[in-house]
Amino acid sequence: MSGTTEETIAEPVPAVRHWPVVDLAGVDFDPVLAELMREGPVTRVTLPNGEGWAWLVTRHDDVRMVANDPRFSREAVMDHPVTRLAPHFIPARGAVGFLDPPDHTRLRRSVAAAFTARGVERVRDKSRRLLDELVDELLQEGPPTDLTERVLGPFPIAVICELMGVPAMDRQSMHTWTQFILSSSHGADVSEKAKDEMGTYFAKLVGDRRGSTGEDVTSLLGAAVGRDEITLEEAVGLAVLLQIGGEAVTNNCGQLFFLLLTRPDLAERLRAEPEIRPRAIDELLRYIPHRNAVGLSRIATEDVDVKGVRIRAGEAVYVSYLAANRDPEVFSDPDGIDFSRSPNPHVAFGFGPHYCPGGMLARLESELLVDALLDRMPGLRLAVAPEQVPFRKGALIRGPEALPVRW
Repeated sequence: MSGTTEETIAEPVPAVRHWPVVDLAGVDFDPVLAELMREGPVTRVTLPNGEGWAWLVTRHDDVRMVANDPRFSREAVMDHPVTRLAPHFIPARGAVGFLDPPDHTRLRRSVAAAFTARGVERVRDKSRRLLDELVDELLQEGPPTDLTERVLGPFPIAVICELMGVPAMDRQSMHTWTQFILSSSHGADVSEKAKDEMGTYFAKLVGDRRGSTGEDVTSLLGAAVGRDEITLEEAVGLAVLLQIGGEAVTNNCGQLFFLLLTRPDLAERLRAEPEIRPRAIDELLRYIPHRNAVGLSRIATEDVDVKGVRIRAGEAVYVSYLAANRDPEVFSDPDGIDFSRSPNPHVAFGFGPHYCPGGMLARLESELLVDALLDRMPGLRLAVAPEQVPFRKGALIRGPEALPVRW
């Protein structure tokens, strides 16, 4: 009707909550994240570093939708100073973590063969032998010992280096670089220098393997570069990401064994019923809070409604896989551990195009570690009180710095 003015109804916008992200011990769930989950499916947060605020999505179905929806771009993050956990933000433009399909798909395809069931099985027997040697040394020397230093650290390094095609003599260099890259406590310069040095190393290794017919990752990358399917820079970025990701198993399994050693009822059940171990490990992967805060953000490329909340084009969005794994609409008694949980659609390895390519390898390593340590060390227990186990400070990925044990 003429002469009337149209009212604009303001959309309710959640208040912005600061998320301080303190260092947490053990497998404690972040209390601030728990509060944000209770406040609603979509909230707004600021993190300790970066600029502005970002949306946080916590429900299982919304997390999967955002992670798999092309309207939320990783590549666009490069041009936005997003609020974040890490004090330094040094992604290389073109790195696989900041690519969207189809470039992301092309790059992942170059190494897909190494991370299939067949590719992972290729390293199973050697991985088991490596682990047996580490446990043999422990048993020979006797208790007490630091399980992180003696097994949970060197084993994943050896396995990822084997899969990557990195010579054994270079494992320690890889480990040192990774520690500097993954820690927020050394500063941006140290982290960037370590990343550059690892990149230089992989540039030579991949470059030397152009035309290779090997099945390891650097040989696959070298062959793809030789066929002009990917650039050397892309190959190096992917190699660095995969190498770093391989060591996350140290922290995840550190939390897993801390949990089993502080809940001996769970360990005894796994000893008594070895057939349930794969399903039990899946449940532990769902339960363990493997990281601090959130990982990499995405930028909305157009307006999108999520649970009645309008996310505008250009705004930053985080998904919390930790929160999704505790969604009561999907997991009954989400804060409990149920080895018979089935189905168990957890998202511990992410979801969508950026699903962790090493998920199958991480499961294999977890299963081998549980088999070896529970079966060969029946008296395995903590050598100190649980509250005396030191956990990493200022780390992006959570885990015990040391795990003192005796048997």
